[in-house]
Amino acid sequence: MLRVIMLGAGAGGGFPQWNSAGPGCLRARAGDPAALPRSQASIAASADGERWLLVNASPDLRQQIAATPALHPRAHPLRNSPIGAVLLTGAEVDAVAGLLHLRERQAFELLAAAPTLEVLAANPIFGALNPEFVQRRSITLEQAFAVLGITVTAYAVPGKVPLFVEGAGDPGVAEDGEAVGLALSAGGGTLHYIPGCAMMTDALRARLRGADCVLFDGTLFTDDEMIRQGAGPKTARRMGHMPMTGPGSTLAAFAELNVTRRIFVHINNTNPALLSDSPKRAHLVAAGWEVGEDGMEIRL
Repeated sequence: MLRVIMLGAGAGGGFPQWNSAGPGCLRARAGDPAALPRSQASIAASADGERWLLVNASPDLRQQIAATPALHPRAHPLRNSPIGAVLLTGAEVDAVAGLLHLRERQAFELLAAAPTLEVLAANPIFGALNPEFVQRRSITLEQAFAVLGITVTAYAVPGKVPLFVEGAGDPGVAEDGEAVGLALSAGGGTLHYIPGCAMMTDALRARLRGADCVLFDGTLFTDDEMIRQGAGPKTARRMGHMPMTGPGSTLAAFAELNVTRRIFVHINNTNPALLSDSPKRAHLVAAGWEVGEDGMEIRL
């Protein structure tokens, strides 16, 4: 059986974001139960409940581990961890910065597609992960592999290179492994984790059709959400994310895919769907979607 814990459901910056006075962030900061805080997107997966695979290492990883008893060290020896491996879906800051929380001479395997490992290798700060303890392994897209009893297939999805390596201008959509989706299984159903996706393609549509569970990019509710709110100059698509609603949206793309369980993750602090009492949330629920929350657990 595959057991998955959602460590974080928020996009970069989390919810509330530290420098945001947006209406949702104000409600979350005030403790409004309809505006539950979210840390930055990551999941933990296990086939046996003892050894755990982290998918992405968010900047909030230390607090995520503290909030998740399954990831706490056991009684003996003095220093230990049930985290046996970390698998990265890309090299954005909110997917890799948490690796620096794991630098205390603890053995684990670090897996990622070649473009992500190249970004880590080019940044000397990740040398803090002593190679004597942290082995890096390049994964091959479309080729199933086993890690900690979980069968994983990684596949490219349309996305963006990390913001900090974009350079001037719009680099366009990348489809060579800069953004990766994952299919995870352990003897039962299959869960897909796709925290970032710029568009639906025929290949992705075929892959997800009839899936048991998909955790999918829910960054913005509408394509121009951040522009209209004065929170930033970019559309969802310019940032490498499909909007939840509107033309070419996630709701439209999934309408005929017959996915059993659909859950939005990587949700930006500007997204009104974070508010459980909002009409936008009701719209998603009516369309058969859930909005991810920190601590949510899925078993397949």
